[in-house]
Amino acid sequence: MKTILITGSNGLLGQKITEKILKEGGVNFIATSKGENRFPVKEGYIYADMDILNPDQVKTVIEKYKPDAIIHTAAMTNVDTCEDQKELAFDLNVKSVINLIAICEQLDIQLVHLSTDFIFDGEDGPYDEEAAPNPLSYYGETKLLAEEAIKNSKCKWAILRTIIVYGIVSDMSRSNIVLWAKGALEKGQPLNIVNDQWRMPTLAEDLADICLLAVNHNAQGVFNASGKDMMSISELVARVADFWHLDKGLINEISADTLNQTAKRPVRTGFILDKAMTDLNYQPHSFEEGLGILDQQLKERN
Repeated sequence: MKTILITGSNGLLGQKITEKILKEGGVNFIATSKGENRFPVKEGYIYADMDILNPDQVKTVIEKYKPDAIIHTAAMTNVDTCEDQKELAFDLNVKSVINLIAICEQLDIQLVHLSTDFIFDGEDGPYDEEAAPNPLSYYGETKLLAEEAIKNSKCKWAILRTIIVYGIVSDMSRSNIVLWAKGALEKGQPLNIVNDQWRMPTLAEDLADICLLAVNHNAQGVFNASGKDMMSISELVARVADFWHLDKGLINEISADTLNQTAKRPVRTGFILDKAMTDLNYQPHSFEEGLGILDQQLKERN
């Protein structure tokens, strides 16, 4: 029986992985995050308080449990905050990974690392795994530096690149575009949404699936791990409105240039998913199927 440890278990992806493992069983599971455990079920696995910025604590926890694989989901993902707080972004997104690499090399642990479409400039998406990166933001730079450190390491590794993750868990530290758009439209709030950026949004359950598929297949290398439907951000919000029968008239399409965001965003990313589908049997849902799953979870909560 494999032992799997995840970082960032309190996040959206971390909680979805926890949920999936508890449902399916068959592994020893150690969830780690900074501070208290926010996952509602406390039995059936081990929770350890672990701050990825504290190398000694990280080493102590990992040496204690000696996992076969580490799924590294913890990161600083707010693109503008990374631009404003470069030192912290570097520590969270690069230094913590370099620290994990050293431990994984020493203890022969597989490292499954989450990366992003923001390592690309968006000039010619969708991208395959071999495409040349060219990040436009400091967030993208840090994620690329982490990828390069992993690729140059001696540990067993898989890098999973993803795009706009959406979903819901019982205790969320931050929202995501689908929940935010749904909530705002339900309140009748007009929304300014960019119509000149294209993405392939990813259901959190699908991303949790491929994280565990990577462990089960002892995957090695880079894999694209997003949703399968390409759309502009304004189309994404319009499809949310359509799904829940909300007023699309509230959506005002704007150009990204008018937002004056701190960090530059790529225009068109998106991924070619053939490798993940063939090698790992990754089967992402369509966007509407993902919204259906989310809708069911929202009904169960209420």
